[in-house]
Amino acid sequence: MRKSVLPKQSIYQLIGSFVLRHWRAYVLSALMLVGVAALTVWVPREVGRIVDGLVGGQLRGAGLWRELVTLVTMGVAIYLLRVGWRLQLFAAAYRLGVELRTRLYARLATQGPPFFQRSRTGDLMARATNDVDAVEMAAGEAFLAGFDGTLTLVLVVAMMTLGVDWRLALVALLPFPVMAWSFWVISRRVHDAWRQSLDRFSALNDHVQETVAGVRTLRALGLEPRAGKEFGTRTEAAAAAGLAALKWEAAYEPAVGLTLSAATVLTLGMGGYFVWQGQLSVGQLTAFTMYLGQLIWPMFAMGWVLSLLERGRAAWARLEPVLNEPPSIEDRGTIESVPAGPLAFESVSFSYPGRSAPALDLVSIELAPGQSLGVVGPTGAGKSTLLNLLLRHYAPDQGCIRWAGRPIEQYRLSALRAAIAWVPQEPFLFSASITQNIALARAEASRAEVEQAARLADLHHDVRRFADGYETVVGERGVTLSGGQRQRVAIARALLTDRPLLLLDDALSAVDTATEARILEHLRAARAGRTAIIASHRLSALADADQIVVLKAGRIVERGTHDELLAQGGWYAAQWRYQQLEESLNAA
Repeated sequence: MRKSVLPKQSIYQLIGSFVLRHWRAYVLSALMLVGVAALTVWVPREVGRIVDGLVGGQLRGAGLWRELVTLVTMGVAIYLLRVGWRLQLFAAAYRLGVELRTRLYARLATQGPPFFQRSRTGDLMARATNDVDAVEMAAGEAFLAGFDGTLTLVLVVAMMTLGVDWRLALVALLPFPVMAWSFWVISRRVHDAWRQSLDRFSALNDHVQETVAGVRTLRALGLEPRAGKEFGTRTEAAAAAGLAALKWEAAYEPAVGLTLSAATVLTLGMGGYFVWQGQLSVGQLTAFTMYLGQLIWPMFAMGWVLSLLERGRAAWARLEPVLNEPPSIEDRGTIESVPAGPLAFESVSFSYPGRSAPALDLVSIELAPGQSLGVVGPTGAGKSTLLNLLLRHYAPDQGCIRWAGRPIEQYRLSALRAAIAWVPQEPFLFSASITQNIALARAEASRAEVEQAARLADLHHDVRRFADGYETVVGERGVTLSGGQRQRVAIARALLTDRPLLLLDDALSAVDTATEARILEHLRAARAGRTAIIASHRLSALADADQIVVLKAGRIVERGTHDELLAQGGWYAAQWRYQQLEESLNAA
C-alpha cells in the first residue's frame, strides 16, 4: 500500500502560519513593543535636553521637576507595556505548544506496531517535552525579541544619525560588521551543538524509561550496578552536550561586548574632538553615549534570537518527521459500522518488513457468524499475525480479508475495531482501579455489570480478597497483580464490551489448568452468538471450537474439528497426547 507523504515544513513556515492564525495577539504585542521602543529612544533625548538646560542654567525649580516627572512617567509606561506584551506573547506561544503536543499525540495514536517497533518510548517522550518547548520558545520569545531588538536598533540608529550627528554615528557603527560575521559563525555552531544535546537527552530519557519499566528484572538479575553505570555515562554525555551548546551560546556575549567597547572608544574619541571644536554640545554627546548604551539590548537580542531559533530548528528537525509520518495503516474506509456476517480469509499472505520468510502464506479460512475458530501451531507459526491482520495492525501483502462480504479496508478503522473485543498475549493495564481497567471501553457500565464480567473471567473471588476490592489500584502496567490476574482482567474487559467478534490471543497462558477450565466453561455461555477466534498453545482451550486450523511456518497444514484432527494423527494429535500426559503427571 502506498502511503501519502506530507510536504516538509521549515520552522519558519510553521511559525509564520501560527502567527497568521493568531495575528491579533502578535499585532497587539507588536504595538506595545513599538510604544516601548519609542519611549526608550526618547529617554536619552530628554536626558540630553535636561543636561544642556542644567549646563546653560536655563532649567531649574518647577521646570526641572516637570522634566524629572516626565522621565519617571516614561519609565513606568515602559514597564507596563513590557509586562503587557509578554502576557500577550507567551499566551499565544503556549498555544503553539498545545497544538504541537496535540498533533504529536494524535499522530502517535494513529500509528501501528511497525512505527513503535522502530521508535523508542523515551525518545518520543523527549520530543513531546524538550523539543516542543524549544519550538515554542522560537515562536514566542525569539519572534518578539527579534522584532523588539530590530525596532529598537532602527530607532536608536535613526536618532543617533538624524537626531545627533551622522558622522559620529558612522564612526561608532564601524565595528558592527565584524560582530555580524561572528554571529553567523557562532549560530552555525549553536545549531549543531543543540541538535547533539537534544539527541543525547533523548537517549538518556529512553534509558531511564526502560530502566524504570524493567526494574524488577534488573533487581532479579543483580544488574543495578551496571544500569547505574550506564545511567551515569549517558547523564555525563547529555550534560557535556548541553554544556557545549551553552558555551557556544555564551560566545555571543563577548562578541557584543567587544563590539560595543570598540564603538564606545571610537565615540568618545571622535565625540570629544567634536565637542572641543564646538560642533557638538555636552548634552548631545551625553545623549549619543546613552543611545550607544541602548544598542546593548538589540545586540544581545540578536544573539538570543539566533540561539533560540537554532535551538528551535534543531528541535523541529526531530519533531517534524514524527508529525509527518504517515499512519502505518491508512484509514480510507467509509463504512461506519460492521454488520453481522461471515468472516473470511482469502489466500492471505504477509511478510514482516525486513524478513524474507512469510509470516502467513496463502491462508484461507471461512467462519460463519457465531462460530468459533481455534488457531494452533508451534511458536512463530503465525497465530498472532493472523489476529493482527484482522485488527488491521498490518495490511496483507496478498489476498483479502472479508467481513460480511466486504473487504475490511472498506470499514473505517474506528468502526472495525469497535466491533472487536481483543485480549492480547500481554494485556496492558493502566495505573487505575480494577473497576476502571475492566470498564475501560465501557465507562458507563454499572458495578453489577463489571462484577459479572469479572465472574465470567474467574476473577471475582481474587478481587474480593483485596483490601480495597474493585477499587484496588493495580499500579503501572498492573504491576501489583500476577500474570494470570492481569490476563483475567483483560478477559473481563473484553467480555464487558459485548462486541460481535472476540479475539483471544493465547489469553490463558498464565493461568493454571483448573482456572482455565472454569474460564472456558464461562466463555462457552458468554460467547453464545458471538464469533470467536482463539489462538492458544493449550489445545484444551480449543476442544469445543467449531473449526480448528494448525499453522506451521505460516501455512495451514491441518484443518478440522477436535475429533477430526485427533483422527488424522498429525501434529495436533501428537501435541494433544503430550499435553494430556503432562497434565496427568502434574496432577499426580
